Amino acid sequence: MHDLTPITALGGTNARVETIGAVTCSEVPDVALASVAARLGKESQTRTAVKKIIKADAPDVSRFDGGDVLAFWAGPDQWMLEAPFDSHEDIAARVKSVCKTNASVVEQTDAWARFDVSGAEVLAVMELLCNANSRAMDVGACTRSSVHHLGCFVLRRAAKMFSIYGPRASAGSLHHAIITAMHTVA
Repeated sequence: MHDLTPITALGGTNARVETIGAVTCSEVPDVALASVAARLGKESQTRTAVKKIIKADAPDVSRFDGGDVLAFWAGPDQWMLEAPFDSHEDIAARVKSVCKTNASVVEQTDAWARFDVSGAEVLAVMELLCNANSRAMDVGACTRSSVHHLGCFVLRRAAKMFSIYGPRASAGSLHHAIITAMHTVA
């Protein structure tokens, strides 16, 4: 028996959701993540393994794809795999079992915090947040960018929705930057 209570990256027992003007910022704590990096000479085998896991081709530069488990490009022959935490708490072990010795797989679930930013004015907010050309990103695009001095992944999930992954240890700073941009646009 224990009395531990899980908390979100922002320190709450429930995910924080805030709407300012026409934009909503939602903390998304229920995501499992694992990084996959092909070992030298094993790039083809790793791409095949990622394809098997996500049921789609391993994404190319600046793209993401998949279904229940999706992958987004993180570098040459490197991807982050994302899935619902409830059904994939052991995502790294599952990915390792498919990749075998062809890739290095690292559990990333507690290393990153995800915020979804959505709404009618989301593009204006994104322009204030980072130097990524968010207006040119189509659905399925991703990039690595700096947001308020933090190295982040930015994924365009829908016409009016972006996901931002930043270091969990700096979740408060990332959230503050998003909320400040939302206030500026409102």
